[in-house]
Amino acid sequence: MANEFPQTLTIAGTDSGGGAGVMADLKTMQERNVFATAVIVAVTAQNTLGVQDFMALPQKLIDEQFASLAADLKIRACKTGMLADAAHVHGVVENLKKYQFGPLTVDPVMIAKGGAALLADDAVATVREELVPLADVLTPNLPEAERLTGQKITTAADMERAAVALQDLGAKNIIIKGGHEATPDKASDFVLLDDGRSFWLTAPRYDTVRTHGTGDTLSSCITAELAKGKDFESAIRLGKDYVTAAIANPIAVGHGHGPLNHWAYNQGGAE
Repeated sequence: MANEFPQTLTIAGTDSGGGAGVMADLKTMQERNVFATAVIVAVTAQNTLGVQDFMALPQKLIDEQFASLAADLKIRACKTGMLADAAHVHGVVENLKKYQFGPLTVDPVMIAKGGAALLADDAVATVREELVPLADVLTPNLPEAERLTGQKITTAADMERAAVALQDLGAKNIIIKGGHEATPDKASDFVLLDDGRSFWLTAPRYDTVRTHGTGDTLSSCITAELAKGKDFESAIRLGKDYVTAAIANPIAVGHGHGPLNHWAYNQGGAE
């Protein structure tokens, strides 16, 4: 029977260097044994050294991608990544309201690993007011959580308060990624679930520049697990394990912030 196999959707921008964006999403979803589809919002000229240029696609073409998928496939979970600017965030939100694509994971991508802005400043409010309230899972890093909440985050208690503030904006399950904190030996993420439970996920911090696409990979893994019917806590925990294995077992690609090893978890690289 058609459409019995778990299907996922990433709504994001491309990465010509293959390490982040839609490319990382598709690789991760494939490794997690779901069929991955994509709505391309923007195209970047990008490598491990940075983002050289990008262009958002016309909204009409984005709308047609959504309609095409809805007409034929059965998407069981979806995620967003790079959405470029306020108009495109709004357009994506309108499509997410129109179609039933399962639980939504929002990765509020704002800045690339090399420092390039991937979301216009005037779009942060649109993400906060229109997209975040739709999120079944929200996966900001520390700078993104600060922009969305307006709060400075420097301590563990700050992360916990920020997670509550993000739930107050409408997101259900929150994972604030601690990869940007200055702790030398560990990376700790704070998780606040919709039912009020909370916990920390901690992994060793590896001395490596091969971390390009970590946020995309985490959110994609969570999306894949949700499409297979996992509960939110299990999906988040597996996402953390998957990313940790991908960082701990690096591959040598590029001269800058290299990509993750998306094969590592399934090849016994799990820590």
